[in-house]
Amino acid sequence: MSILVTGAGGQLGRELAQRLPAAEAVCLPRAALDLADASIVRATLARLRPQVVINAAAYTAVDRAETERDLAFAANAEAPGVLARACAEAGAALLHVSTDYVFNGQSPHPWREDDPTGPINVYGASKLAGEQAIRSALPRHIIVRTAWVFGAHGANFVRTVLRLARERGALRIVADQTGSPTWAGHLAETLIHLARRIASGETLAWEIYHYAGAPASSWHAFAEAIVREAHAQGLLPAAVPVEPIASAAYPTPARRPAWSVLDGTRMAETFGLAPPDWRIGLAQTLAACKAETP
Repeated sequence: MSILVTGAGGQLGRELAQRLPAAEAVCLPRAALDLADASIVRATLARLRPQVVINAAAYTAVDRAETERDLAFAANAEAPGVLARACAEAGAALLHVSTDYVFNGQSPHPWREDDPTGPINVYGASKLAGEQAIRSALPRHIIVRTAWVFGAHGANFVRTVLRLARERGALRIVADQTGSPTWAGHLAETLIHLARRIASGETLAWEIYHYAGAPASSWHAFAEAIVREAHAQGLLPAAVPVEPIASAAYPTPARRPAWSVLDGTRMAETFGLAPPDWRIGLAQTLAACKAETP
């Protein structure tokens, strides 16, 4: 066993577990490995002795985080610090997933890794604190910032739009927030690729990298694509209209960045992993949803 996956019961964790053979990896859900308990984390890593840990565990309820700040910081800031220190003791490298929401959304270009951070909501602040905790505790780490993750499992935008399109005759979706939709399957494959290179003994550049889907899209355009593809696959009897609205017309507890597009140049030049086409992942996600439909 060379790879340990934490948070294996979540959206990304399930994609990782599906792709990793048991002989190569141990995939532990939160119930089997609570990252809040430092003694359990240290004991688990000492027992399993992984070469690489992929941390797919996170608190991702962006709006709820505004009133659950302590929970968000415990999961997204304190737990990664605990895990990083345990990795340092065990001699393991750490692959950690972070977010586009560490930025403030005001940029003339796609966000690069060395651009100044400035989160505008609690979720983003907690994820940035997690990055900082890892960087201060463990030299051998890679932080992968991603965005707008979706897949066939868990709560995400694709599944929400599909449900609402079945329930309503039309949708009203925010059109003035632009980002990088990312299929959890593509993200999982990239993390596994990096983990295997580390486990093979290759010395990598321990850095922050951006990896997210392309092309850039607004939530509205993303929703339109979901409805079109769902109709094409027979998941919807008709392609319901999707009306563009301003963020002000759909207030939420947490502010969202208006511009959340990530620049994937560093990842592409360093590892040959270019931004993937999220539309391919969307088709696969909806095919999986169709397969689950009775």
